[in-house]
Amino acid sequence: MRMALKHFKELPEKFKFIADGYSAYPLAAQQFFREFGDKFKFDITQVIGLTNDDEVSKEFRPYKQMIERLNRTYKAFYRPTNGFDNIDGANYDLALWVAYYNFLRPHKHNNYMVLNEVDMLKGADNMPGKWQLLIFLGQQTILNLQNGEAVICS
Repeated sequence: MRMALKHFKELPEKFKFIADGYSAYPLAAQQFFREFGDKFKFDITQVIGLTNDDEVSKEFRPYKQMIERLNRTYKAFYRPTNGFDNIDGANYDLALWVAYYNFLRPHKHNNYMVLNEVDMLKGADNMPGKWQLLIFLGQQTILNLQNGEAVICS
């Protein structure tokens, strides 16, 4: 949570945090409020269990399911790698996996289309070509950041 929220000066007006029943989430919300005050005060909506037995679960389960699916898919690809000997390897792997998941992987619930289309990738005929273009775009962003030309979105 800290890494996700560190880019904000204050939370968006309609900020919602949907989580499972893990007890650390409400404690973390308290800690954010304690450290940063009203600009980081938020409630946790917890979706408990596997069935929609209450109104909260009925309304918010789809949001919990999206992140759970993401976690299951990531673990399925992460475990075969046998881990990493340093944090940089794990970070690079995660960054590449997120790029694949968001920009290259077709999703059943999106009519077997990618979640985020990038015009430049449409011209690539195959997956290796798409990866080359995506890596090129990443390199350009890094160069722009190093030169102070890129805008950081948060």
